[in-house]
Amino acid sequence: MIYFLTVNYYSTNLIAKLISSLPREKNLDFKVIIINNSFDDDSIVSLKDENVIILNATKNLGFGNACNLGLKFIYAEDPQAIVWIINPDAYLIESDLNKVQSFFQFQPEISILGTIIHTPAGEVWFAGGCFNLKTGEISSCNLFIEQNQDYIKCDWVTGCSFIINFCNFGECPLFDPAYFLYYEDFDFCQRYAQQGHLIAVTQKFGVIHQPSSITNKYVFRKIKNSTYSYLLSLDRYTNQLVFSLRLSRLVFYALFLMFIKPQIGLGKIYGVFLYFWKRGNE
Repeated sequence: MIYFLTVNYYSTNLIAKLISSLPREKNLDFKVIIINNSFDDDSIVSLKDENVIILNATKNLGFGNACNLGLKFIYAEDPQAIVWIINPDAYLIESDLNKVQSFFQFQPEISILGTIIHTPAGEVWFAGGCFNLKTGEISSCNLFIEQNQDYIKCDWVTGCSFIINFCNFGECPLFDPAYFLYYEDFDFCQRYAQQGHLIAVTQKFGVIHQPSSITNKYVFRKIKNSTYSYLLSLDRYTNQLVFSLRLSRLVFYALFLMFIKPQIGLGKIYGVFLYFWKRGNE
């Protein structure tokens, strides 16, 4: 069984487009799990049917914690499932789910699989995540150099579109609740890679994504959350020297931005304060 897991935050129209990109055949084994992170958004109920299950959060849990709600639900229902986490502002390029099932039949060693992601203009938006331990650089890059490559091992994959093979986990894999938004996918991959799980990205199937069509509505909150999560990730996976250098550069850049892009600059400063405040209260 393939479960599509997505998080709703006032994005009913986008999720409707996502669902419309899924197969229409009734005999295919798949379900859609929607975590309703906007509890007062009644419009999402219109999407419910025999293949679509809606789980309501009591408040905005953030991306990772909302996904955890869905992952626990799916794991209790089917601990051998394939779970495709996908952004509401993304949709499938093609709806042949047999490709996904056969992929894991022939590559069962992969625990976490990212998919290639294109923009509506056809440009590659994501094709693999890299992490330089010595410099602390967390970046995305196109790792595919040949058309016939089934998959490439990588350091992390984006939460916009990645697949978890439950068969490789002895217990339900979960995001770290310390992350509200951003870098929770990086942390997820790093933690499970350290436990011996294989992380990879494929170009055999993928999605179309309109970058930041949701979060760009809330610039200050976006920058604050991404800054906090970035610092938390650096703290966990780099050394003190790398962390200090990156922090200094971030602060100086934030102060510069205060004069030309105050929302972004202020968001970065708040993100820094949030990180140190939470660290001081641990």
